[in-house]
Amino acid sequence: MDKRTPITLAGDRHIVRHRGPDRLYHWLMAASVLTLLATAFLPIVGWKFDWLAAHWIAGVVLGCLVLVHIVRALVWLDWRSMMIWPRDVVESWAATRYHLRIGPPPPLPGKYPLLQRGYHLFIALVLLAAIGTGALMMTKIDTPFWLRNPYWLSQDTWGIIYVIHGFAAMTVLALVMIHIYFAIRPEKLWITRSIIVGWISGAEYTTHHDPARWKLEKEAAE
Repeated sequence: MDKRTPITLAGDRHIVRHRGPDRLYHWLMAASVLTLLATAFLPIVGWKFDWLAAHWIAGVVLGCLVLVHIVRALVWLDWRSMMIWPRDVVESWAATRYHLRIGPPPPLPGKYPLLQRGYHLFIALVLLAAIGTGALMMTKIDTPFWLRNPYWLSQDTWGIIYVIHGFAAMTVLALVMIHIYFAIRPEKLWITRSIIVGWISGAEYTTHHDPARWKLEKEAAE
C-alpha cells in the first residue's frame, strides 16, 4: 500500500483532467471499437447477422475520430505529456523497486503516469495498423462511394494485410479487456470518474501527481 499522505488543496477544488471534447472523443472511440470487435468476433462464435456494413461504417467512424484526435493533440493539446522520455525509464525502475518493497517511493508523475502513457502509445500503434489495413480491405467490398475491386493488390499482399489486420484485432481485444479491468479496480476509480465527469479532486491531484510536472492552468481548477 502506498504510504504517501495526501495534501488537500484549499477548498478541495475540482481539477480539470479531461475536457469535454476529449471525453466525447474517448466515448465515441470506445463505441466504435466495441462495435468493430462485436461485428468481427461474434459471427466467429456463432452469432449470425449482417455484420459487414456495421463493421466498415464503424471503421470509418474510428478512422475519422483518430484523425481529429491527432490534429487536436498536435495543435491544441500538450502531446509531449503523453510521450515516454529517458527519465521515465529510470523512474520505472524506481517504481519496480518500490513495489517489490526494496526501495523508496518513486517520484510522482505529471498528468499521465508512465503505464497510462505506454498503454496509450501501444494501442495507438495497434489501432493505426487496424485502420490502415481495414481501409485497404474496403476496396474488396461495395460501398456507396465505390465498387469493389478485389484485384487491386496481389494475393500475397492481401494475405499480409489480412494477417496484420487479424493480429491487430486480437491485440485490441486483449487491450480493451485490460483497460476495463483496471478501470473498475477500486484504487483506479478516481481516474475512471475523471473520464466521465472531467475532474479529479484537489486531494487526488496532490496525492497522485507532482504539481511541478503537471502545472495547472488558471481555468483547470474549478
